Amino acid sequence: MSQQSGTSFWSVLLSVLASFFGVQSHANYERDFTKGTFISFIVLGVILVVLLVTGLMVLVKWLTQS
Repeated sequence: MSQQSGTSFWSVLLSVLASFFGVQSHANYERDFTKGTFISFIVLGVILVVLLVTGLMVLVKWLTQS
């Protein structure tokens, strides 16, 4: 997730977020698969999914408090 892999942290983050919504452009898709490392996308994707699920659980608990 550094400049050494060809893609910056922010570039990987934006690509992962775009993939969550299914709006990744073809140019970014090509860049990710030619310059990015697989592990950086997987690690960041797992972190974001865990944050999303945790956030939803906290929200539901907060909304359903008696």
